[in-house]
Amino acid sequence: MKTTSMRVKLRGRYDAYRSAASTLFSITSNDLKLSAALTDATFSTGPSLTDLALSLQKPGSFSVVLDFLKKDVSFHFINDAVLMGRTVRLTYTHGHAPSGKGRTKFLGSSEFNSANGVVVGYESDSRALKVSFLYTHGDMEKRTVVEPSLDLSKNTWEIAATRSFLGRDFLRASYIASSKDLEFQWRRKSKVYGSFKISATFNSGQPARFPRLMAESTWSCSI
Repeated sequence: MKTTSMRVKLRGRYDAYRSAASTLFSITSNDLKLSAALTDATFSTGPSLTDLALSLQKPGSFSVVLDFLKKDVSFHFINDAVLMGRTVRLTYTHGHAPSGKGRTKFLGSSEFNSANGVVVGYESDSRALKVSFLYTHGDMEKRTVVEPSLDLSKNTWEIAATRSFLGRDFLRASYIASSKDLEFQWRRKSKVYGSFKISATFNSGQPARFPRLMAESTWSCSI
């Protein structure tokens, strides 16, 4: 007889640049996950559906997201296929807004080996074609991950590098050439005290501009 286990997760985020707070509440039961994302605008003028988003997902299979602010619903499907002897993960996303304009995105990813892989994505509305690579070096205690990517439709590039320590602390730096945004991030995972993430984003094109600071904390428990 299969027993039912439930896990509750609460994530809080504060964006100092926008002076805005948001919360993500999720419940996972066996292989289904129900989430609700909301911001301070949801309760600022009394309970409302403003800035509220609901999602139902089966990790690695599908998800449905309903965004009340944008009046938008999106569907997300994942499947694995074998191509030329390699396993390719295919992802299909379709969103639909009240205006009738749909958004479709295709994503395909594959691993060359246990440390390196490639991801190719295409968005129909913006006609953006993006290729990302993944390079991994080191073991679980001290691992470095480098992720360069190219947007072939706009001739722009991005790069990110993550360094992990003991599988608990993660330092990440990323740069987006099109927006000239440079981000630094520190993330810690703890089963006892919860997890948190602190990030700072600088714009190299506007050096006098105050950096965007963001803090996020996550708590989870089983019931």
